[in-house]
Amino acid sequence: MPSLSVFTDVPLAQKLEGSLLKTYKQDDHPNKMFLAYSVCMTKEGQPWVSPMVRKIRLQIAQDPSLNYEYMPVMGMNSFIQASLSLLFGKNSQVIMENRVGGVHTVGDSGAFQLGAQFLKTWYRDSQIVYIISSQKESYGLIFQDLGFSVYECSFWDSTKLCLDPSMLLDVVEQAPRGCVFVMGNVANCKLSQSQWIKLMSMMKSKRIFPFFDIPCQGLSTGDLEEETRFLKYFVSRGFEFFCSQSLSKIFGIYDEGVGILVVVALSNELLLCVLSQLMNYARALWLSPPSTGARIITSILCNPALQGEWKQSLEGVVDNIMLIKEKVKEKLRLLGTPGSWDHITEQKGSHSYLGLSSQQVEYLVKKKHIYIPRNGRINFTCINACNIDYITQSISEAVLFTKDSKK
Repeated sequence: MPSLSVFTDVPLAQKLEGSLLKTYKQDDHPNKMFLAYSVCMTKEGQPWVSPMVRKIRLQIAQDPSLNYEYMPVMGMNSFIQASLSLLFGKNSQVIMENRVGGVHTVGDSGAFQLGAQFLKTWYRDSQIVYIISSQKESYGLIFQDLGFSVYECSFWDSTKLCLDPSMLLDVVEQAPRGCVFVMGNVANCKLSQSQWIKLMSMMKSKRIFPFFDIPCQGLSTGDLEEETRFLKYFVSRGFEFFCSQSLSKIFGIYDEGVGILVVVALSNELLLCVLSQLMNYARALWLSPPSTGARIITSILCNPALQGEWKQSLEGVVDNIMLIKEKVKEKLRLLGTPGSWDHITEQKGSHSYLGLSSQQVEYLVKKKHIYIPRNGRINFTCINACNIDYITQSISEAVLFTKDSKK
């Protein structure tokens, strides 16, 4: 007689965004294209890897002094310090006062898993989380699974075709006292000085706890310091906060996801208490973080010559992204595509909105076999000399088709 399975009542989970990639792979059309990869691509259509990474990876593999022992629970200290210097600057106020620290985490979402566990236990003001970004973020599921009430808010205005700072300020104004604000892509939102002051004043008066997300420092403008300047605003106004700093993408180490959970406290004494609790959570979650990616990144950041080369390679990626966007905009103009396409070049970073309607996106997927997310936010590094004509012609066709269908 067969025994009853303990998994009998387990249903299939709902499909996530990854189903778009699955549909793409099942498509046998010769001209199919996928424009939603999360990694930066080269002109040849391969994942971009910083040249220094390949060199350092070989050196590490041939280093006889490494014993590959388990890492400490907090992770590699030199990696944490190098990452904090990259984020805040070596001579920053918060580093000099010894009230910022971090925990070496696993993958891109490890910092959110760790931070959410801590907030669930120790942040008693509220169990409400607002996730504010220009896109739909996967880490909302982490907070949701831990019992938080999660509200997702975007500051992309699909009518004006821009990231609208006023939408961000409106959310803060309406949010309840003591909630957690997970904030991504804030540096790209172009807040004026007065808007930053207003934002921080409202968050301060409502005791809102910020949890920032820095997934690809430097990939928007090539200026590493400028893209995290807003963190210094919050430090100067006396905020305590968490920050997820992912470093995999800016070095091209996608298969060895690595980052840190950054903690800023009002004093070193408070910081040490928080880090001690986070260490217990890390021990339960993964015990020891992976070391290879951290060793590669630390070797580059702690060597001025290598760091200079790496910065140059990152600037090259940013220049290529800007060039691709300019070419896309110009080709759409030459094709006589209705509408203004300035919003393409006004957005920063590899991932930006095309500004298409859901009907136009559906046309591209079903008729032209160009796979993009429903919100029309694509990875512009997926566009190259081989496919740009087909993509821009297809976009123009989609816009004209939907325009005609409305008549």
